[in-house]
Amino acid sequence: MAHFAQLNDDNYVIQVIVVGNNDIRDENGNESEEKGIAFCKGLLGGQTRWKQTSYNASFRKNYAGIGYIYDSIRDAFIPPKPFNSWILDDQTCHWKAPVDMPADAGQGDPPKIYRWDEDTVNWVEVVITPAE
Repeated sequence: MAHFAQLNDDNYVIQVIVVGNNDIRDENGNESEEKGIAFCKGLLGGQTRWKQTSYNASFRKNYAGIGYIYDSIRDAFIPPKPFNSWILDDQTCHWKAPVDMPADAGQGDPPKIYRWDEDTVNWVEVVITPAE
């Protein structure tokens, strides 16, 4: 199966659909993004824009999701920015906090949990008190 993302005029993903492998094969039996785009346009309207996306992120950096943006310069789908202070990693096209999560995250009993606090621009430990 192949996956295709429909883009609006601002390159935001508005839907992702699954297309059968036979519907994206060219006359030589090779997978073709162009054939897939033509299939999507025929199925859902010829005026829409489509880009193929990879479920395992083997191309275009990330699997497209609704609200992601397609960056044509990076040829990548970029998820929505989670916080204003976060920075885009150009290699992965994932957002990263400006401060690394503490090294002890997930360690201990119970495991330490952290959440991002945008007001302090830092990680804050989530303290869970056991029920009595």
